Amino acid sequence: MHQQRRGVSIQEKKEQALQISIKEGAANSFAGSISDSFITPFALALNATPLHISVLNSVSGLLSPLAQWYGDILMEKEPRKRIILRFIILQIAFSLLFVVLGLLVWKGLLASFAVYILIAGYACSAICAGISYVVWFSWMGDLISPEQKGKYFSKRNVVTGVVSVAALLIGGFLLDAFKTKGIVLIGFGILFFFAVVVRFISYVLLKRQYAPPFILHKKDYFSLASFLRRLDNFGKFAVYYSAFNFALMIASPFFAVYMLQELGFSYVMLMTVTLSSSVFYIIFSPLIGRFSDTYGNRKLLFLGTFLLGFNPLLWIFIKEPIMLILIPQLIVGLANAALVIGVTNFTYDSSKPEHRALCVSYTNILAGIATFFGAILGGLALKYAPSSINAFFFVFLISGILRLGTSFLLIKHVEEVKKVKRFPGIHIPNVHTLRTIHTELESFTSFSQHQYSEGLKIWNPYKMNVLPEKKAGKSM
Repeated sequence: MHQQRRGVSIQEKKEQALQISIKEGAANSFAGSISDSFITPFALALNATPLHISVLNSVSGLLSPLAQWYGDILMEKEPRKRIILRFIILQIAFSLLFVVLGLLVWKGLLASFAVYILIAGYACSAICAGISYVVWFSWMGDLISPEQKGKYFSKRNVVTGVVSVAALLIGGFLLDAFKTKGIVLIGFGILFFFAVVVRFISYVLLKRQYAPPFILHKKDYFSLASFLRRLDNFGKFAVYYSAFNFALMIASPFFAVYMLQELGFSYVMLMTVTLSSSVFYIIFSPLIGRFSDTYGNRKLLFLGTFLLGFNPLLWIFIKEPIMLILIPQLIVGLANAALVIGVTNFTYDSSKPEHRALCVSYTNILAGIATFFGAILGGLALKYAPSSINAFFFVFLISGILRLGTSFLLIKHVEEVKKVKRFPGIHIPNVHTLRTIHTELESFTSFSQHQYSEGLKIWNPYKMNVLPEKKAGKSM
């Protein structure tokens, strides 16, 4: 009896921890949206060039996943909660650095070096975030039952998405108000101070969250070289994910630059267009979560990469804010919902608990290297684009072609891991054709009655007959 009561007590702790995690995710989303979404406008306010923007994104994109590998090593020595709390405090410190930097430049100090200080500070903050993420990912995997992952994360993503939208709206109006008075750097300082306060709330909530006992042994370790040589199903997923991040980052850092410099948007208009994809992300997430739990994640991966492949091409032809919101941003919202749930749940399904953090860190190291070179290539393409074409259009075209190529050529090698149901007669064949594209989109959109900016959800599904469950693959 004593063991039974104890088991129930632990389950209750887990359920309470998952509820706290939703609140903590909301706080972390608010702080993260400010830090990540406004870092490029802040750099531009410090007189950054497009090449500076590419370095800002590429360096942080490389260092964060490299830090995840170190986070896995730390889990051999320290409890997961202690690791995360320590690095959240460091993230708070770097947000305070941005506050001070904005005020100093407003006073005429450090103007010549401000961009480089910002790049270094943001890179260090990304390192802290990378270490925290891989540890948090391992922690959450021990709290959620396998059959509830899609449902839980879609619910959590709705909450964090709403908060992210609120953060972008507040930030946009705040910056425009201060810009009209000629003191936009003061606005950035206040905005980043908001991030400090809210991230501290995240810290307090994480201290209250239950962390199941976890011991990582050295025997569970395997090298990156071994991971690459093995190239099993998860390894093929890592290759696909890295290639897509390379193609994605060629254009992603420059949408904000394009809207501010080329289209002449105000900060409010910039944030309105940017956050519209978050609104669509919120709308689509519950559907995506149910889809993942029932029909698996491979179709979600294809859908996300395929739609994001078209996104930069649409920006070449669409310039009006309302049309940007209703077409490319709607597509991005759906694509992000598919990718966030698909990537997260595929990783949980494909990796054992003792290998989970290491698999995530290695996957993100490869993606980080791809992100670094993608962002650098985008910056160079923007600088050295042929004079016969708009430089931004040149970058968008390259990125779109490579994204579509990734969705066609690489996702076909990734297999579904868990047992899933499928629609009658629908599958992803080994060779993609135009008919395959139509079938993929039709199989997804027919699943709903109405139906995570680039870079990150309530409909009732039809009751459909399905074929027998597909056999599951093996976890790494």
